[in-house]
Amino acid sequence: MAKSRPKFPRIAQLKTAESFAQHLSKIGADLPFNETLNNTGQSIMNQPFKLKSGRVIGNRFCILPMEGWDGTLEGRPSEMTKRRWHNFAISGAKLLWGCEAVAVNPEGRANPNQLLINEANLDAFKILYNNLIEAHESKFGTTSDLYIGLQLTHSGRFAIPDEDRKRKPKILYKHSILNKKFNLPEDYPTLTDTEIDTLVEDFIKGAALAKEAGYQFVDIKHCHGYLGHEFLSAFNREGKYGGSLENRMRFITSIVDGIKATSNIPVAVRLSAFDWIPFTKDENDIGVPEKSPNTYSEAFGGTDQGLGIDLSEVFEMIGYLEKLGVEMVCITAGSPYYVPHIQRPALFPPSDGYLPPEDPLLGVARQIQVTHEIKRKFPNLAIVGSAYSYLQEWLPHVAEAVVENHMADFVGLGRMVLSYPDMPDDIINGRPLTRGKICRTFSDCTTAPRIGMISGCFPLDPYYKAKPEAVQLKAFKKNSGL
Repeated sequence: MAKSRPKFPRIAQLKTAESFAQHLSKIGADLPFNETLNNTGQSIMNQPFKLKSGRVIGNRFCILPMEGWDGTLEGRPSEMTKRRWHNFAISGAKLLWGCEAVAVNPEGRANPNQLLINEANLDAFKILYNNLIEAHESKFGTTSDLYIGLQLTHSGRFAIPDEDRKRKPKILYKHSILNKKFNLPEDYPTLTDTEIDTLVEDFIKGAALAKEAGYQFVDIKHCHGYLGHEFLSAFNREGKYGGSLENRMRFITSIVDGIKATSNIPVAVRLSAFDWIPFTKDENDIGVPEKSPNTYSEAFGGTDQGLGIDLSEVFEMIGYLEKLGVEMVCITAGSPYYVPHIQRPALFPPSDGYLPPEDPLLGVARQIQVTHEIKRKFPNLAIVGSAYSYLQEWLPHVAEAVVENHMADFVGLGRMVLSYPDMPDDIINGRPLTRGKICRTFSDCTTAPRIGMISGCFPLDPYYKAKPEAVQLKAFKKNSGL
């Protein structure tokens, strides 16, 4: 099979600040950018941030939730899970956003090895939390300014909960494209309002268990096409959970109200602030929009043509969450299952993806600008941005400019931390980056779990390089023309 190659320049080829700035100008990417960095250890990224509640978070780096598909079948952490979380703890970041997605019931798992919060697993989550505290304190001397959350999720349409690895979706409505894309029959059932009521209780119970285990906040995941996110596009669903924005927000507002009435642990939300029509690959493996009717009505934060952004409902939702007492919102976009290029810009696609239809820097800029609009609208909320990993060598230059210009309060890192866990610490202390550890977005961390393997940075992390899965993954990519 002929290997398709991306047509855009690699970031590593843009070796000077001048060449990077010129390239941004050439492609029309509106990215803030500091040509020089503060190398005295006085980076703005090291400034603390105070939440409205008075909680102080020690710096402006956030570790985003990164799953490893490596828990036990009972939903407990393995040694690989503990290693990854240890790396999060020693990264230098003072905000750990949930560490990874944790299912609130067995049917809601995205894979059979996803972590699961329940009474039986409570002690395991206590150990994970204590390990984070011990590792961070050992390296940095204090955890008084460290803020650790747990991301609670139900995978909804993308649930693969059992060892047979068959899709067992829980859907809210018949999607005009995704039902067919993922081979759902015409009569596939949707969740009833009563079933959803039960799921609300599962999240409330999960939050109480997270608090008991020591976590300081929970994220109610509303992004990337999973169940929480799908509620926001349930325009055509009947009943109390669909139609109007008030109804489409009822899932999250009911959970927040229930948590406030029980454990009262602080709630944060990771939100796909815009979405597009699903993409597929053309004859050259480049991403193109799926065929659709003249209008596309299933994109929260999108337009009726499926390729634009309209934040009016997003603003309304975040405003309501702020009134409910939510202090932190982490902004992301789209879904890795059907529009990965707007969600996690990358030069090289995973096995179920496509070559980027645009320079990935445009995807980075799009998310940063949307996050800026949200921060400008909600100056009193703590806003976390995503999509920075693709910036590679130029990540600290953009990160500092974003925070200096109040475009976001925290810079979130995901994929980068798999290959370069201590990048935040290096940036904060003015140390030069270690080029051999910088994520190049080869997407092996996604391709591996797509074919039933554990996730990790197989190209750059010696731990994963040495695993037998690395050989299997290399053979799969060769045979698939990736």
